[in-house]
Amino acid sequence: MRVAISSTGPDLKGNVDPRFGRCAYFIFYDTDTGEWEAVSNANREAAGGAGIRTAQSVVDRGVEAVITGNIGPNAMQVLSGQVKVYTGFFGPIEEALQAVKAGGLSDTTNPTVKDHAGLSGG
Repeated sequence: MRVAISSTGPDLKGNVDPRFGRCAYFIFYDTDTGEWEAVSNANREAAGGAGIRTAQSVVDRGVEAVITGNIGPNAMQVLSGQVKVYTGFFGPIEEALQAVKAGGLSDTTNPTVKDHAGLSGG
């Protein structure tokens, strides 16, 4: 399974970023092969529409799941029906990967924050 994890840094040693649309990086990880790639989030500083654009970029990369701290309504709308969304994870990326591999995360179908929540940094 190909997973996108909102990340505070460009490697597996970082933490899950609590923001989705304005996270610093994404770690794209293949749970079958262990291959991964860190990508800077080009929408991090967007004046508006960061959640929508970020969600579409994740979908365009063919991921099957997203792990993040929180997700807003616009991003959730883009991802719904296309990608499983796991929210509420605020720890190390390596622990998030272990949890998803073990089936220990519950997916969500609702946003966890209101519009523009990421603008305040969390």
